[in-house]
Amino acid sequence: MANIGFIGLGIMGKPMAGHLVKAGYTLYVYDIMHESVAELKSLGAIPCRNSKEVAENSEIVILMLPDTPDVEEALFGHDGVSAGIKPGSTVIDMSSISPIATRKFAEKLAKLGAEMLDAPVSGGQLGAQNAALSIMVGGKAEIFEQIKPIFEKMGKNIVLIGGNGDGQVCKVANQIVVALTIEAISEALLLASKAGADVTKVREALLGGFAQSRILEVHGERMIKRTFQPGFKIKLHQKDLNLALQTGRDIGVSLPNTATAQELFNAVSADGGAELDHSAMVQALERLANFTIGGK
Repeated sequence: MANIGFIGLGIMGKPMAGHLVKAGYTLYVYDIMHESVAELKSLGAIPCRNSKEVAENSEIVILMLPDTPDVEEALFGHDGVSAGIKPGSTVIDMSSISPIATRKFAEKLAKLGAEMLDAPVSGGQLGAQNAALSIMVGGKAEIFEQIKPIFEKMGKNIVLIGGNGDGQVCKVANQIVVALTIEAISEALLLASKAGADVTKVREALLGGFAQSRILEVHGERMIKRTFQPGFKIKLHQKDLNLALQTGRDIGVSLPNTATAQELFNAVSADGGAELDHSAMVQALERLANFTIGGK
């Protein structure tokens, strides 16, 4: 089995890396969060001092980081992956970042003799913990086939979309759908609750009809029970919608409802909610209605 490196052990990366250790892979890990590194070490992973050391010890290097600048720094910054990468290695970026930047990163890695797959994920913390992520992949088909058994340790719906950057394009599309669905469910449950209906029963009924969705099931319950501990933070969804809106501007596509969803996230964030789960978007609409779901 190939040695694997994993850089980024946050709310998503830590359980993803854990699945690989438990599957028997030799895993080299690095993160600035020492608690996460210690937890992975207790499972059998090998801590490294920096991204360069991860690359020096691995044939496959996985990144799971918050944003485009973080990925660029991990790859090409001081003591980055590029300083330790061996020809023939593969870099897999499972972060959600700019499609345009991704293509540039792939070109730079190719000059070092390394392949790259962009493989952003959907499914949130629960999906990461349950190895049930949807993985959207961009890159060469032959490299995808080599890496697919590793993806299968972390996810279930694994699709090669196209070339480098296309996985990130798919993730941007995914985040538009998720944000707009959260917004629609927020409006529906808020309307039902303020109109005096039993919102728990309304959600139950909707789950049995054409409006059924995983977001209604999971995030609808969060809205009713007021459980906004982060599975996926608002600030990260804001970042993803910024990518969507910028990509739309670059290629001449208008995304009016995406912009509205972003403004609702911005309102919650401005009120101190950037670290809340993205289902807390409902709080912006509740303030406009002067009413809280299930309350007053």
